Amino acid sequence: MPPLWVGIDPRPPRARVLALQGPSETVLKARLLSQPKHPRALATMLEALALWQGVSVRAALAVGDEEPWCDMGAYHVGFADFGATPLYSLDVVSRLRRPRRRDDLDGMGDFRDVRQLMLFGDER
Repeated sequence: MPPLWVGIDPRPPRARVLALQGPSETVLKARLLSQPKHPRALATMLEALALWQGVSVRAALAVGDEEPWCDMGAYHVGFADFGATPLYSLDVVSRLRRPRRRDDLDGMGDFRDVRQLMLFGDER
């Protein structure tokens, strides 16, 4: 089974999270506070998604080059205890790509730019 791809766009006023199973099946959309309240919140969320779906998670956290809208300290990504585990990997990406398609879940707003985070592997 393919990994779960998760994109996280933490721009205020709300962080947006999008999870895809394969290239087109949207399995989760969420709007959360723009900054987590606990240092392990991001890691725990990624671990929980991996355990729930029974697959590994490949995640991307967007940070802005041109505007400082992501306080990386709040995500604890740079700390020694944060990193790739058997359950998930997380990459910090510097920009969002231009949206290419529309998903089939309505009522949660536009997540196309978050979906593009999950295509960050194409740049490497």
